[in-house]
Amino acid sequence: MSEVQDSLFPDLPRPPEAPAAAPPPETEAPAKKKPRGATVAPAPTDPALVELAAALPQGLRLGTSSWSYPGWANLVWDGEYAETVLSKNGLSALAQHPLFRTVSLDRNFYRALTASQYARYAAMVPADFRFVVKAPSLVTDATVRDESGRGTQVNPVFLNSEIAIQEFVQPALEGLGDRIGALVFQLSPIPSQLLADQPALLARIGEMLEALPGLKQTAPDAVIAVEVRDPQLLCPAFADMLRSVGATFCMGLHAKMPPIEDQLPMLRALWPGPLVCRWNLHRRHGRFGYEDAEKLYGPFDKIVDPDPETRAALAKVIAGTTRAGQNAFVTVSNNAEGCAPLTIASLARDIVDLPSR
Repeated sequence: MSEVQDSLFPDLPRPPEAPAAAPPPETEAPAKKKPRGATVAPAPTDPALVELAAALPQGLRLGTSSWSYPGWANLVWDGEYAETVLSKNGLSALAQHPLFRTVSLDRNFYRALTASQYARYAAMVPADFRFVVKAPSLVTDATVRDESGRGTQVNPVFLNSEIAIQEFVQPALEGLGDRIGALVFQLSPIPSQLLADQPALLARIGEMLEALPGLKQTAPDAVIAVEVRDPQLLCPAFADMLRSVGATFCMGLHAKMPPIEDQLPMLRALWPGPLVCRWNLHRRHGRFGYEDAEKLYGPFDKIVDPDPETRAALAKVIAGTTRAGQNAFVTVSNNAEGCAPLTIASLARDIVDLPSR
């Protein structure tokens, strides 16, 4: 590995375990919700955030995971709206936030969107905005699950390239066009019998990816990325496969995966290339802690579990990537620290405060 690559992604110290969360402070009574059919207006512009955004690298796109959160009143929206109103009409307001230049379309994981739905989203954002889109679980989950999330049977179309193209890539290309940033195949935890034959599994993933249509002619910034939830897949053979088909690695910050410093070898192996990162869940909640995080952090209007170690480490990786002229697509969930917009603002400050070299 060259000195240049090592300097871009320096080894990072392992963060200490997060302390238990302090009880949240008392808050004022919520504001009255806007009418159901209301157009969603953005929060008043904060000059400090505008100045911060101007100092960020041009190749960096920060954004949230989805946008239908009433608790973001006065952070993203000009007041409190119903979740249904925000889901339908909130994207245009979100895209006016000074720091947000991308968003993750997570809902596509649960039910594939159509080209016309994608087109509606594309029409709600400025030309420089880019989408990070999760592939449908129909092709990324090796098992068929019931309503509780329990696997019930083998998924017959797992990693099926025809389904991936018809239900995901082609509609996204038609609807989002040049506003595609990253199409992410987030592979759900894979059954042990498939993981046991890693070469065969990697070959199946590679065959699907290789069959996908090219993106660059329609969306010059677009990349295909693969996120995994099985740490044993973070290996040289996985990186070799991704490189051979022109795809990249999506760094997933989640308790099912090791911390950033243990994922750096994948980034180094694929260098030079863009950074795709999804900060999904604070590590304190463990491998299956989404519901716990949702209960603790709602209504997602404040930082509950600060994680400065992860923010600092991520800021260094972002800086190393963008200073070398590569794009970075980084999305943050409310479940990272309690409030995605506030986490993104803190992350942006960490990036700007880094030494220039």
